[in-house]
Amino acid sequence: MTERHSNEIRRSLFAGLAGYVIWGFAPLYFQMVDFAGALEIVAHRVVWSLPMLFAALWFAGKLRPAFAALRDKRVMLILLATSALISVNWLVFVYAVNNGQVLQASLGYYINPLMSVAVGVIVLREPLGPWRITAIVLATLGVLNQIIAVGEVPWISLTLALSFTGYGYLRKIVTVDGRIGLFWETAFITPFALGALIWMQSQGAGHFLQGPMEAALLILAGLITIVPLLLYIIGARGLRLSTMGLLQFTAPSLQFAIGVLRGETFTSAHLLTFGLIWAGVAAFAWSQLRRDRAAVATKV
Repeated sequence: MTERHSNEIRRSLFAGLAGYVIWGFAPLYFQMVDFAGALEIVAHRVVWSLPMLFAALWFAGKLRPAFAALRDKRVMLILLATSALISVNWLVFVYAVNNGQVLQASLGYYINPLMSVAVGVIVLREPLGPWRITAIVLATLGVLNQIIAVGEVPWISLTLALSFTGYGYLRKIVTVDGRIGLFWETAFITPFALGALIWMQSQGAGHFLQGPMEAALLILAGLITIVPLLLYIIGARGLRLSTMGLLQFTAPSLQFAIGVLRGETFTSAHLLTFGLIWAGVAAFAWSQLRRDRAAVATKV
């Protein structure tokens, strides 16, 4: 391995990890803006993300291919679907954080990769293997324990996992640069977000004009959205899929710690739920490492 290649890997690792760390600490930001409701926060997140994404595309020299993508009806239809899914994901996540349900949100992002495995097997006919079967079974048992022992359907966790799994699958099959895809997703949502903000402001329910601090915090929603995504893209380009697969658990782990430290309800039944999910994650991680080693050995 050359020194240049080694530096690129370190840069990618730092970028990918930084992106997940920002996502992990994101609940602290959304708790700071809990003076606004989930809909208003997400609307600002969308509206301020669009010009930032436009600037990022311009800087990367991607504006021409971005507008060329408009001619592909299949790509645009898929991005319309992904814009709906990511909107649901953002709304539910912000709602969870602002209503003291960070633990449920973290659980959803632990379940997400395991649900993606199931989609890969069912839809893409990917090989399963004993470790992945174990991971899916353990995750299922964890959800069932949450329903039976805790006495609640973890709808926040399941909605986050389902929406992001569907989003990930559709983004996997659409042939467009990740930044371009997010730009058009955001552009599709922006008219609705602007309409919602204008309506809220006209009804006296908006918070953007309350003061400079409130306005600054709401504008910051755009940066909280774009910066970790761009870091993630840098990481994904330079690292193996298995490495990114392991790094992704940084975010829900930090969210879990925030939920516990903030005093959310966490009984022995909750511990069993998370224990089963964590065991499933461990089986998934081991499966990823084994497949990665096998792929390297085959190339050699």
